[in-house]
Amino acid sequence: MKSVLLADNQDITRAGLLYICKDIAGYASVYQVGDKKELLRYLAEDEHTIVILDYTLFDFGSADELIVLQERFKSVRWILFSEELSTDFVRRLVYSSEAFSIVLKDSPLEEIHASLQCAERSERFLCHRISNLLLSRKHEADHPERPLLTVTELEILKAIAQGKTTKEIASERFSSIHTIMTHRENIFRKIAVNNVYEATKYAVRAGIIDMSDYYI
Repeated sequence: MKSVLLADNQDITRAGLLYICKDIAGYASVYQVGDKKELLRYLAEDEHTIVILDYTLFDFGSADELIVLQERFKSVRWILFSEELSTDFVRRLVYSSEAFSIVLKDSPLEEIHASLQCAERSERFLCHRISNLLLSRKHEADHPERPLLTVTELEILKAIAQGKTTKEIASERFSSIHTIMTHRENIFRKIAVNNVYEATKYAVRAGIIDMSDYYI
């Protein structure tokens, strides 16, 4: 069997994935990395692996960066495992390579297990929600009616784009980290982005922050 590499910064998610990979799927070699640098170092040493990656929690700039990695490490099979992913992002990955499988974190256990089985056979797996998204005739870009951000969400997006951490934003707003994380998830969903880099570009384009605050 291939080895499995968990690239997810949420403790509870890693614990659940460890259980699924070892106790249900029977993988003996399951490793963990905390950031992109560790991920690259591991893949350079062992390309014969399955990477379970939460793209939204790692510092990838775009789908293209993942595609470049897939071209570099051709034996790797990727399972994208996230809360939400934008339609454009999903289409970009799925149409670029069979190496990318996609499972959302609210997918049933059977789908998560099936994604591992497919990756082991070097086959692609798409969870039910993602399959429906791709099969739908209506592309979100055709009529982009995104929900408007609230005043609070605009302020938090501006703080994120200025490079402030979740802890810093929570402290400044006298809120809990959990509250700020919830706002962040809602903001990313509404503006259809997957990470801080994309959110910051959106904030610049929308005039939410000034170009002088743009440090990417």
